[in-house]
Amino acid sequence: MKANSPNKVAIIMGSKNDYPVMKQCEQILKRFKIKNNILIVSAHRTPERLFKFAKNAHKNYSVICAGAGRAAHLAGMCASLTKIPVIGVPIKDKKTDGISALFSVAEMPNGIPVATTAINGALNAGLLAISIIALQDKKVRLKLERYRVKQTKSVKKRPR
Repeated sequence: MKANSPNKVAIIMGSKNDYPVMKQCEQILKRFKIKNNILIVSAHRTPERLFKFAKNAHKNYSVICAGAGRAAHLAGMCASLTKIPVIGVPIKDKKTDGISALFSVAEMPNGIPVATTAINGALNAGLLAISIIALQDKKVRLKLERYRVKQTKSVKKRPR
């Protein structure tokens, strides 16, 4: 990440049907006051939009969180065209329960890395984006540390 790159996350998805899952990513970024932009960028239905977005993403964003179901080529195609980290979120569908999307995102060839969350793991995608930004931004790092401490304290020692 360049020192002058914006701490802004692109949240992209293959269709509006993916938004209910990717909204979790948006919500955690808002909680940390990380600027984000939400876009529909389909690898299959809007390939020119994808190409233009990914080629120029480094000018506007620090990280991309890409959610897609079924064939789920969005994150991989973005990663092949951009210079910034891409986090893939495989999204559950009715036909394959998200397994095909998981394999499409996780099984990238050597040289084109995509960080991959669990199926419907948009919240963790947001937290991973925050962790990446925290490497260069002390304020974000401190917020993340407080979040983790609070999370730890919220776990009871006993079930009752």
